[in-house]
Amino acid sequence: MANIKSQEKRNRQNVVRRERNKAVTSDLKTAVNKVQAAAEAGEPTAELLRQAQRKIDVATTKGVLHKKTADRKKSRLAKLVS
Repeated sequence: MANIKSQEKRNRQNVVRRERNKAVTSDLKTAVNKVQAAAEAGEPTAELLRQAQRKIDVATTKGVLHKKTADRKKSRLAKLVS
């Protein structure tokens, strides 16, 4: 455990940010898995794809995903659906 006051604060901030990032990542994975499951089942996926792409964009904005990683994920999902 840290003895320095600023490091103690930094540790508290890291806990909060880790929880927030974990929630965004979990939400993102759920949306992507729904699109993949629907595509494999042959169900309509346009709305699910749009929601997944939006969640990818949100994760990018919040700094959870890198921009190019997000682009790659969106591209692969669109390719899977089409």
